[in-house]
Amino acid sequence: MDKSRVFVSMWGFLLMCVAFSLTEAAATTTTHPAVHKPCNTQTSCELCLANVSCLWCQTNSSCSDYPVSYVIPPASVCALSQARWGVCWVNFEALIIAMAVVCGTLLLAVSVCCCCCCCKRRRSSSLDREEEQFARRREEIRQRSEERKAERKGKHDEIRKKYGKSRQSCASVINIHKRLVTSTHYDTFLHFREIVVS
Repeated sequence: MDKSRVFVSMWGFLLMCVAFSLTEAAATTTTHPAVHKPCNTQTSCELCLANVSCLWCQTNSSCSDYPVSYVIPPASVCALSQARWGVCWVNFEALIIAMAVVCGTLLLAVSVCCCCCCCKRRRSSSLDREEEQFARRREEIRQRSEERKAERKGKHDEIRKKYGKSRQSCASVINIHKRLVTSTHYDTFLHFREIVVS
């Protein structure tokens, strides 16, 4: 699966959760708040958990104030497997496990996205380095080629000087050769060639 699609879907899910919580909060603020009775007067789970500050204990079917000084209610109030908060059908233990799994999954997804982004950045910088090395090598090859060309030209010039033929005389011989080949004086051309060679 494409990494960008994973990242976009993760952000989409997060935005949906935020939008849902905002609409839920807006719905609760527009309705008139219900007057809640004290927690210890409630006799059923549904009535008890209608007030978010209450905790229902399944073992003794009692409703008590949520111990706000603790994040997780202590065993002296109620066992985690028997405590209910928010909804009656999920015990506190399962709620903690589910929240831990969701948070762990989100953290894992964020860390994978960060690793993918870092690897992509590292890969693109290594490609830039390789391209730079390739351009440097190409430039070196071009310079060596120019050096070899200049060296060959120098050797050819030395050979011409050694045998008494300058570059200009060679060019004039070639021009004369072209004119003679096109003319009908082929014998003259052969004679002239013998003179130039000797």
